[in-house]
Amino acid sequence: MNDIPSISEHIDERVINKVIQDNFAALAPSYFTLTSNWFVRAYDHYKDIDKFVLIIYLIHQDLIYFRQNGVKINYDTFYKDKSIEINKINISDISKDLGVPKESIRRKVLELEEKRVIKRIGKKIFVVRDTLYSAKAVDTLTEVANMLYEFNKILKKEKLVNEVYSVKEIILAIKENFSYCLYQFNKFWFIYINRWRAELKDLEYLAIGMVVIINAVKNKKFSPKKNMRSYHKSLMGSDARGVNAMSISEITGIPRPTVVRKLKYLIDKKYLHINEKKLISFNAKDSAFITTKGMVNKNMISLSHFIYKVFNQIRIINT
Repeated sequence: MNDIPSISEHIDERVINKVIQDNFAALAPSYFTLTSNWFVRAYDHYKDIDKFVLIIYLIHQDLIYFRQNGVKINYDTFYKDKSIEINKINISDISKDLGVPKESIRRKVLELEEKRVIKRIGKKIFVVRDTLYSAKAVDTLTEVANMLYEFNKILKKEKLVNEVYSVKEIILAIKENFSYCLYQFNKFWFIYINRWRAELKDLEYLAIGMVVIINAVKNKKFSPKKNMRSYHKSLMGSDARGVNAMSISEITGIPRPTVVRKLKYLIDKKYLHINEKKLISFNAKDSAFITTKGMVNKNMISLSHFIYKVFNQIRIINT
């Protein structure tokens, strides 16, 4: 029984949130890398982020079933010789859960069916094996592990844990308990994208904005204070070099005319700033600043819950 971790060894969710709030600068690069890269990969699949989100939503139904029945599946088993069957799927339910109009969901389901990404038999929808494999969470898993590794280092520095797991150890632990960890990530991720969708209506705006943000975050001259409030404030206008529309198009894969049009919207709404050289930087003003600040605070609470669930599970596995 000495090998079983006690309840007291679990790190409380409120403690996790405080650690993130107080040390956000150390976590931010890995967090923003994860969020930015996810949207780039999502668009790359079908040239439509919402179609990829729809596929992830359908896959998530399997994870919900496993969770409800106490079944835990490892990484290799989850992706091996498998298609996913969703019984009696309802367009209205998908629309409500994803915050996308029913007609848009119905159209995207038909388009995915025509491309044989999914297939329908009666009221059942099947995510075919090739689709499941193409949506395999390889890069996302590594980026989540990198973020958890950085978080683990903060915990060690704050003397809340005695050990720091390597990225490889974290990946292996996630793979061992994959259905549980992916369920928790998707749960967090759907909340994250639904919040921004409610604000921006279109996830391509977020994908474009994230490229501008990551350009600022990874600027070597950017040296913010470590807590979240100071970080958010100092990030505004910190990127003197900026990034142009062509670069954003090349990174995201979104056509340049679409990028230009959506940049104009984000600039007009004061989320982004454009200088005389047509270079764009993150410098939210007025209501946009209040919105982004509030969104970051809410998302950090959701992230804290995800880390609470997954990091404590990793500790149990590694113990």
